[in-house]
Amino acid sequence: MVNSIKLATLPATGGQAFGEANYVVTVGYGTPKKNQTVIFDTGSDVSWVQCKPCVITCFRQREPLFDPSESSSYRNISCGAPECAALTSRGCSSSTCLYGVTYGDNSTTVGFLARETLTLTPSDVVENFVFGCGQDNRGLFGTTAGLLGLGRGILSLVSQTDNYFGGLFSYCLPPPSSSSRTGHLTLGVTKATKNISYTPLNLNLETFYYLDLVGISVGGLLLPINASVFSNAGTIIDSGTVITRLPSSAYTALRSAFKRGMSAYKSTPSETSLLDTCYDFSGLDMITVPTIVFHFNGGTDMEVDVSGTLYGISGSRFCLAFAGNIDDTDLGIIGNVQQRNLEVVYDTRAGRVGFGPGPCA
Repeated sequence: MVNSIKLATLPATGGQAFGEANYVVTVGYGTPKKNQTVIFDTGSDVSWVQCKPCVITCFRQREPLFDPSESSSYRNISCGAPECAALTSRGCSSSTCLYGVTYGDNSTTVGFLARETLTLTPSDVVENFVFGCGQDNRGLFGTTAGLLGLGRGILSLVSQTDNYFGGLFSYCLPPPSSSSRTGHLTLGVTKATKNISYTPLNLNLETFYYLDLVGISVGGLLLPINASVFSNAGTIIDSGTVITRLPSSAYTALRSAFKRGMSAYKSTPSETSLLDTCYDFSGLDMITVPTIVFHFNGGTDMEVDVSGTLYGISGSRFCLAFAGNIDDTDLGIIGNVQQRNLEVVYDTRAGRVGFGPGPCA
């Protein structure tokens, strides 16, 4: 199935050129292969691209739509196949399996479940890859072609290639201001094995990568947050969510400490409903930002890069790149902004996630 040496590295970039705040990679679908630029998402399993004939609706994408009729390796999957049974949301049309996915922001995709040849790199080719051929796609995908699912479920790319890449993958997400603006998504043995500190995954729930967050520090001081706040609904790490969401009481404590550390700077009204703590740095050549550190079970710390602390809104205006959930029982999410410039390593067989220092090489 895979002609591989158990290591495949794809360039990863911010999706700004595609009107998208998530991160993207370009892969090839079909025979002959057609390049498709997709969001890579550790918070979902099903990989999909928009497909002709777009029976219901497709959003506008930069690259030509994938046309399965032009591929010699495309095959629909039947309703009785185990891959169809593995779907959370499924249907059947003329004995062909239909998939459906609804994301946290209410974006959706519906289409045919199929097998196709997926080209990761010229020497890393996955045959009979199970994916979604999207015929009704709506929501916030920018002008990308779809999504690459890197979750823990059996239909994810990670699970489908476990025999070849050992359930290992890693990435480094470059900040928008970096000179090269190129990071990586690596399947298989990680590029950076040194200085990686691991924390165990909570393996009780499928798809998501649950971490045991136990505390947060701002400016070297541990915030007065009861650890039980983080365990109410749990915390996941998700490359497909932009801004980190914290339990409301944890966010309130973080915001208060951050404001104290930023008291020398001019605050400004927010231009977005999600981010509420904003500053205007006009005329300043340098700013000093309090360091934010996530503390995980096992003594593992994740220090947020300065590029992941403030989110640029417009010109010289930046906001604290965190948001509070409505309730402490809502799911906590560590988003991709907070993961910038870090080496994030997923070892699914060992049930752990690790963090190492950047910058992206």
